[in-house]
Amino acid sequence: MDVMCQPATMTRMAVFLGEPMLLIVSALLAVVPLLGIVWVLMSRSITTMDGLFLSLILLSISGIFALNAIWELQRQRRRAVWFKQHPDAARQLKTMSEGEAAGILRGRVERVQFYEAHVGQPNKSVVYLSNGSGVLRMIVLEGDLRNRLPAGKRVEISYREENGRRQLLSAGYA
Repeated sequence: MDVMCQPATMTRMAVFLGEPMLLIVSALLAVVPLLGIVWVLMSRSITTMDGLFLSLILLSISGIFALNAIWELQRQRRRAVWFKQHPDAARQLKTMSEGEAAGILRGRVERVQFYEAHVGQPNKSVVYLSNGSGVLRMIVLEGDLRNRLPAGKRVEISYREENGRRQLLSAGYA
C-alpha cells in the first residue's frame, strides 16, 4: 500500500482565491487611527507633547495596518494569477461540508511521537507513515494519537485542516 495524499479540498474555493475579509479589516483599521489624528488636529492639541506622541502612535498603527492590507492585496492577486495559469488545480477543488476530510493518507505507521504543549496550546503528534520502500511521510496532527495509531499497523488516515492545524477525523485499519 503506497503512502498517498489526495489533493487537499477546502470548505470554499474562496480560501484559495483569497478571502477579502482580512483585506477589509486591515484597511478599516488603517483608516480609524487617521480619524484620531484628524481629531487631534481639530482640537488643536497637536502642539502639545501629548498630541504629538498620540499622533505619532496613531500614525504608526495606521501604517502597520496599511502595510498589512497592501501585502494581503498582493497575495490575493498572486493567487488569482496562479489559478489562471493552473486551471487544473482550480478544478480539483471541491466544496465540502464541515465534517468531511481535507486529506487522506495511506500507509504503515512507523512511529508516533507525542509533544506536549504549554497550557492553552494544543498537544501535537508527529506521525510517520511508510509505503514499505523505506520512504517516510511525516504529518503533524493535533492531540495524543499514540494509542489511536499503533506502530506497525496499516492505516488510512483522514484529517481536516482548521486554522492551520490538522485534526484526525478517522483512522481505518487494513
